[in-house]
Amino acid sequence: MESAACPARAAAAVDLRWLLSVAAGGLFALLLLLTISPFPFPSSSSPRFFLSPTPSSSPRTLPPLFVESTLSGPAPPSTTTSPPRFAYLISGSAGDAGMMRRCLLALYHPRNRYILHLDAEAPDADRAGLAAYVAAHPLLSKTGNVRVVEKANLVTYRGPTMVTTTLHAAAAFLWGEGRGRGADWDWFINLSASDYPLVTQDDLMHVFSKLPRDLNFIDHTSNISWKAFARAMPVIIDPALYMKTKGDLFWVPERRSLPTAFKLFTGSAWMVLSRPFVEYLIWGWDNLPRTVLMYYANFISSPEGYFHTVACNAEEFRNTTVNSDLHYISWDNPPMQHPHHLTLADWDAMLASGAPFARKFPRDDPVLDRIDAEVLARRGGADVVAPGGWCAGAGEVGNGKSNETCAAVGDAAVVRPGPGAERLQGLVSSLLSEENFRPKQCVVEEEN
Repeated sequence: MESAACPARAAAAVDLRWLLSVAAGGLFALLLLLTISPFPFPSSSSPRFFLSPTPSSSPRTLPPLFVESTLSGPAPPSTTTSPPRFAYLISGSAGDAGMMRRCLLALYHPRNRYILHLDAEAPDADRAGLAAYVAAHPLLSKTGNVRVVEKANLVTYRGPTMVTTTLHAAAAFLWGEGRGRGADWDWFINLSASDYPLVTQDDLMHVFSKLPRDLNFIDHTSNISWKAFARAMPVIIDPALYMKTKGDLFWVPERRSLPTAFKLFTGSAWMVLSRPFVEYLIWGWDNLPRTVLMYYANFISSPEGYFHTVACNAEEFRNTTVNSDLHYISWDNPPMQHPHHLTLADWDAMLASGAPFARKFPRDDPVLDRIDAEVLARRGGADVVAPGGWCAGAGEVGNGKSNETCAAVGDAAVVRPGPGAERLQGLVSSLLSEENFRPKQCVVEEEN
């Protein structure tokens, strides 16, 4: 009997040890769970032996319901104190290659970016010659910030193809050298080969370095007046959108009413646009830029309305507009399709305007030589660039000496403003005054 009881007692001892092991393991697991638990002990009076995060009282964040809330809005304006960079599109057509080179050299600065577009009406030889000139120029080839559009667009000024060419260049600036890595720049400026600067790039950088980098200089008005009947209501088709050779616009017999989904604005085709606004035009986190672009595809002189209408109908950009194109332009009264050609007779009025750019200039007119000599200090030959603080040895320029030292780039962030900066500062201060800035932003006039 005793021998039979021994195995039973041994089995009971094993079971007890097993139960104790399980209990100890369970207690350890419970303590570990309490250690990592986000909840406190049930009793608020009991001491806390383990640190735990305080539970959040806010409800769990749910995924956004609307598409727009998941898309990227405009990037915050840059707060950098370094001089701004400008991205220039210089456009031309047949016979404009020489003026385009001259305009480029007058505008050149190693911090900026440049795209040159000779439209498809220009012979391929002109485009190839322009690209060869850039590649052979000792400074332009070294800095590598000038590009020539190889696959040119056919452009009709009164049709939408000028808008698409501008957007093409803007997208190229955002894309950069490829893979979406766009170069660093702050403002996009579109010019033609018949434009010319009235200030140095140092002057321009000096004045713009004091400005919020989300400002858009767009001459605009909602009072489209006669343009409502003559431009907005007709429906046109631009053959340059789908033909290899330029042809006249042709008109659809039916007319259309003015849009009610957005308000039309019109103004100058020449602008200085902020990078955030350019990103909105190209990447559009809502559909307004694309909708308005489709509308203006059948609009006469769409470059004088597309950008203005988008800016003034986009809530995030209408308060960034400055009502000026920063150009000196001499018009007939009433204005015709094209402005007067500027000559030496316009010298005083040009400088008094304070504008950084002027147009239109005849090819190689003597007034350009005077601007080179007296405003830009561009001396030493047809292939030299306008000097600036970035030039190695630039301190010697301005004393009647050659600026050949600008073949070398010193510190590109050095800015040495001159008298042009004072003139431009006067204009900008007036544009941003209480009388001119907010009261003239995207005003909807009753006459329209």
